[in-house]
Amino acid sequence: MNPVTILFVVFFVLLAIGVPIGVSIAVTCVLSTIVDPTMMTTATYCVRNFISAIDVQSMLAVPLFIISGVLMAKGGISKRLFDFFAYFLGMLPAGLPITVIVTCLFYGAISGSSPATVAAVGAMCIPILTNLGYSLEFTTALVTTAGGLGVIIPPSIPFIMYGLATGESVGDLFIAGVLPGCLIALALIAYAVYYCKTHGEDREKLRENTERLRAKGLGGILRDSIFALLTPVIILGGIYSGIVTPTEAAGISVVYAILVSMVIYRTVTFKDLFAIYAEAVGTVAPIMAVVAFATVFGRVLTFSNVPQAVAQMISSSFASKVLLLLALNLFLLIVGALMDTTPAILILAPIFINAVTAFGVSGIHFGVIMIVNLAIGFVTPPIGLNLYVASSMTKLPVPTIAKHAIPFIIAFIIALLVITFVPAISLALI
Repeated sequence: MNPVTILFVVFFVLLAIGVPIGVSIAVTCVLSTIVDPTMMTTATYCVRNFISAIDVQSMLAVPLFIISGVLMAKGGISKRLFDFFAYFLGMLPAGLPITVIVTCLFYGAISGSSPATVAAVGAMCIPILTNLGYSLEFTTALVTTAGGLGVIIPPSIPFIMYGLATGESVGDLFIAGVLPGCLIALALIAYAVYYCKTHGEDREKLRENTERLRAKGLGGILRDSIFALLTPVIILGGIYSGIVTPTEAAGISVVYAILVSMVIYRTVTFKDLFAIYAEAVGTVAPIMAVVAFATVFGRVLTFSNVPQAVAQMISSSFASKVLLLLALNLFLLIVGALMDTTPAILILAPIFINAVTAFGVSGIHFGVIMIVNLAIGFVTPPIGLNLYVASSMTKLPVPTIAKHAIPFIIAFIIALLVITFVPAISLALI
């Protein structure tokens, strides 16, 4: 049996018996030199490169954006964003479901994480919408799917991982995610409007809720939310103008989050900081471990000429770019349902990048396609992290949430196909 085939068999067997994915990757890396003695990936090589893989300046953006997101979540930023958009949209047909989607869109520019967006926005929005007459199943499915915007709208941690894996500019990837994120939000809004028109809304309750918000006046709402609204402007504006790199923008976002949460809103105290940092470390540590192990695994595959072999196989198997992109979308949708985002990107992106660029697909455009596919994976069983986060908040069974999320997922996929075959949506702002 081919040594590479043996390694993949070992890897998937370890996953099947419940070994954590990071450990499975690490064991596979160490075993590579045993399976093929000609490889230089000895245990010493692996350990040394596990460390050097995360000793990269751009990797600092990951823990910094996560700390910033946790600070903003504890600071009640999602509630202020929701109230601001509800002030303007509350009385429109499907106004509050639209508000939830737009809030997720903006909150994604704070957290960079899909599950974090679901947790922060869902904990606040789900009780409000159910009290106003929307069904718990619809509301939960709405938040669960819209939370996927958290990894498409910059700053996106998966985009950072893709940049590390392929060498593409993280700043360009961030900018490339803006219009696709907005398009997906519009697709989700279209279904939300259709649902509310066919199932009806309690207009009296919605009027009372909107009047309560408008009693504060535009000045009061704007005063409460302006600093939350400025977050994506500061991060993206700094990167897009060339003033700061994505890593520097991440550091600025932490300082800004501390100032907003502790000085302006005063919703976070010095006593809270230790718990906030501990929560951030709990999120960062597994990501960094997977990055370290998956980076070395990628080098093992490179030594075995896997990327070149896959590129050659794809070139000979697909006659057109259209068929290639359709096949990759289908494959990535399946991967997103079965594998966590970070290892999927770090393992597969270096393998596919040569194949797609050979067909004239921009590496930036393919990065957007890949992340959108994997974002859908957050809402599809069995992995579907967003489903489990939402289930823990609402006590609804995961299958029930997944069932009611199907129309939103279809809207997501329609947007994905448009993004796939209209590259300008991803590349227009770069």
